[in-house]
Amino acid sequence: MENNWIIEFMEQFGYFGVFLMIALENVFPPIPSEVILTFGGFMTTWTNMTVTGVIIAATLGSVVGAVILYGVGLLLDVERLEKIVERWGHILRVTKEDIHKADAWFDKYGYWTVFFCRMIPLIRSLISIPAGMSNMKFGLFLLFTTLGTLIWNVLLVSIGAAVGESWEEIVHYMDIYSNITYALIAIAGIGFLILFFSKRRSKTR
Repeated sequence: MENNWIIEFMEQFGYFGVFLMIALENVFPPIPSEVILTFGGFMTTWTNMTVTGVIIAATLGSVVGAVILYGVGLLLDVERLEKIVERWGHILRVTKEDIHKADAWFDKYGYWTVFFCRMIPLIRSLISIPAGMSNMKFGLFLLFTTLGTLIWNVLLVSIGAAVGESWEEIVHYMDIYSNITYALIAIAGIGFLILFFSKRRSKTR
């Protein structure tokens, strides 16, 4: 299995291994949380680790990783983006107004966006960056991030514990879910770009 190094690390370090792997997964999304969480659940069937302990370790790791990316978002605040647009906006075809509209949208819907996106592969990690960029209230960011993360962790760890040695089959189905999600994200992104540039052209005319 291509993720053997993750499994070996978790076997060696137990709860700390779960914590660190999930924290890294949040900062580096290519690391699959599905493997970490389902295998963590499976570990509870043959070690002294418990489902509750694995969920707590995974949730703490997720929140730490999310806070790191939130901090990255704070560094890339709206004012910095405006400076980038002033210099490169004519090439990117982006205006300050576009940035303010996106920021206003996230101010309005950001909390629930963070909550639901914490249960979507890839986006579950990256959503913390725009949250920081929009200066979302840190306490509420932590609350909605933790709640969304907790649901995701409880689900996968519990499934891993329930299916035992068949945990890799769950990872296979989660891969299918992830691939479908990536395809939908790509389609939505292409649709957004087409709509965005068509509006820009109509304005210039």
